[in-house]
Amino acid sequence: MGKRAQGTLKQAATCASSIVLGAGLAMFAAAPTWAQDLMGQPTPGGITLQPAASPLKHDAHFFHDVILMPIITAITLLVLGLLAWIVFRYNKKANPTPARWSHNTTIEIIWTVLPVLILVFISLFSFRLLFAYHDMPSPDLTVKVTGNQWNWAYEYPDQGVAEYISNMLPEEEAKAKGVPYRLAATEPMVVPVGKTVQLVITASDVIHAVALPAFGLKTDAVPGRINTTWFKAERTGVFYGQCSELCGVDHAFMPLEIRVVTQAQFEQWIASKGGSMTPKVAAPAAAAAPVAAAPAPAADAATPVAAPVGATADQPVPAAASAAPAAQ
Repeated sequence: MGKRAQGTLKQAATCASSIVLGAGLAMFAAAPTWAQDLMGQPTPGGITLQPAASPLKHDAHFFHDVILMPIITAITLLVLGLLAWIVFRYNKKANPTPARWSHNTTIEIIWTVLPVLILVFISLFSFRLLFAYHDMPSPDLTVKVTGNQWNWAYEYPDQGVAEYISNMLPEEEAKAKGVPYRLAATEPMVVPVGKTVQLVITASDVIHAVALPAFGLKTDAVPGRINTTWFKAERTGVFYGQCSELCGVDHAFMPLEIRVVTQAQFEQWIASKGGSMTPKVAAPAAAAAPVAAAPAPAADAATPVAAPVGATADQPVPAAASAAPAAQ
C-alpha cells in the first residue's frame, strides 16, 4: 500500500513538473509584453506589479517575483496535478476496485514537515523586508498627510508650508491636460528626487489609507493616531496612488498625486507656497529682556532714606513705614 501511494505521488509530481515547465516558458515568452508597463500608474491589461521607483519597491519586487511566485506556482500546479491524476486514474470506470488503505506514515510526515520548511524559508525574506520598511534612514523631508472625507491635506512643517487641500481633478480638466482621470489631483504632493521623505500620516474623520504602488507603500490613516512610513524616489516624474481603505460614498475619488522634481525645482515650489528651506529658529530677545531690570532692587537698597524735617544729626532715622503694619 505504501509503495502504491508513493508511486502515485511520483507520477503526479512528474505531471506537475511538465506543467510548471510549460508555464515557465509561457511566462518567458510574455516578458516583452510586460516590459510595456507604465511608470507611476496602472497599466491597462497589466498583470504584474507596477514598476519600482524606490528601493523599498525593488525589495518588494524581489520578494514577490523571486520568492513567492515560484513557490505559489509550484504548489498550485502540484495540487492541480494530483487532483487531475486522481480524477482520471481512480474514477469508477478506470479503477472499479477501490483501495482499502487509508493511511501512509511517510506521506503524512512529508506533507506536515514540508509546509513548515517552506514557511520558514519565506519568513527569512519576509522579515528582512519588514525590517527595511521600519528601518528608516534619517529623513531629509517630512510631510504630514491627513485623510479627510474625501480629499487629502498636505503640510510641510520644517519648511513652513501650511496645510493645503488636494482634491480629485475634474474629468474635463483631466482630459484637457491629458492626465488620468480619478488619479490626477488638483494639488500634488511635491518632493525632491533622491531624498528620504518621511510621511506622517493621520486622519480627521474615518480610517483612510495611503497607497503609493510605485513606492511600495500602503499605510493606514487612523483618526487620533500617527503612522509613519518613508520612501526615496529614484527618478523624477509623476506617480499616482489612491485611498485603499473603504471610507464612505466617495472613497473612489481620493487620488494621491506625487510629483518628484529636482532639488532646485523643489526649492522654487517651496518659495511659491510661502515657505523657506531654512528652518525657523525662535528669537532669543524675549529671554534676554528681563536681564537689565534685575539690579534695580540693589540700587534701591543703597539709596539713603531722607531724614524727617526738623531732625538733628544725632537723632536716629525712623524705621520704614512698611514695618508698622507688620507689628500691629
